[in-house]
Amino acid sequence: MPKPLRHVFVCSQSRPPGHPRGSCGQKGCREVVDEFTRQWQQRQLFTQVAVTPTGCLGPCGMGPSVLVYPEGVMYGNVTAADVNEIFEQHLLGGQPVERLIVPSEIW
Repeated sequence: MPKPLRHVFVCSQSRPPGHPRGSCGQKGCREVVDEFTRQWQQRQLFTQVAVTPTGCLGPCGMGPSVLVYPEGVMYGNVTAADVNEIFEQHLLGGQPVERLIVPSEIW
């Protein structure tokens, strides 16, 4: 497999209800992971983009969190409805989706 141009990490951390940090799992990360996977497969971007569900990425209060490398762009409060825009604008177009970027003081 060739090295992908971009690697997307989607938080799929799930903590018990009432945990002080909360978790992306309580905020709909499963739907976000599923939509990234669905679009990745539908678009057949297997050699250009890698999509990996992952554990905690850090900013739990802003989840679901998505991290895109090599740019190191962290997105927060991502919904399944945002995934198409991330694919079109960032993963394929090279321009991060500004409205979803986590503030620099957090990431």
